[in-house]
Amino acid sequence: MSSEDRSGSLGTFKAFAIAEGILLIVLGILALVFPVIASFWTTGVIAVLFLIGGLVGWISNLARSGRMGRWICFWRLVVSTLFIVAGASMISNFRDPAEAAQQVAAFALAIGIVFLVEGVVAFFSGLAHTNRPGAGWAIANGVVTFILGILIVTLKFWGLLWVLGTLVGISFLFSGLELIVFSSSMHDGQDPPAAA
Repeated sequence: MSSEDRSGSLGTFKAFAIAEGILLIVLGILALVFPVIASFWTTGVIAVLFLIGGLVGWISNLARSGRMGRWICFWRLVVSTLFIVAGASMISNFRDPAEAAQQVAAFALAIGIVFLVEGVVAFFSGLAHTNRPGAGWAIANGVVTFILGILIVTLKFWGLLWVLGTLVGISFLFSGLELIVFSSSMHDGQDPPAAA
């Protein structure tokens, strides 16, 4: 690849990466300004993903059923069916605002419980490997994640409605900033990561 082609390819990469970073920052700010709306959107997207994942799982498992044992295929189909039922149920509940709010709150509560468990696991994993580099970060991550879990689990119903939107907003904001900083640091003579 000539230096001119490489420079053009890098310029295109940087332009798209910066544009994507700006979009993520804007979406992150909107999610932080309107966390309840972002929570409902997040739950709706997850419902659609559950439904699609379940349907794809059914098709995939039936297509590969000859290569799998009967019980493995059966249980995979059960899991795929649960994804379909959960996704369809979540989508149908969005017709009634009260049920949709309960669903968003339940999903946020589930995330809080996951954070509690993940925090404990990360903390004890860090303690078990104190002789390895980064063990302190694992312990700190466990403590912070556990505290976040406690905060989420102890929230009242209306507080739970903004949790998902806030988490998505923070994630988008930091992802956008990281993308802009990373792409801005690239200079001529470097290949874009996709071409490396």
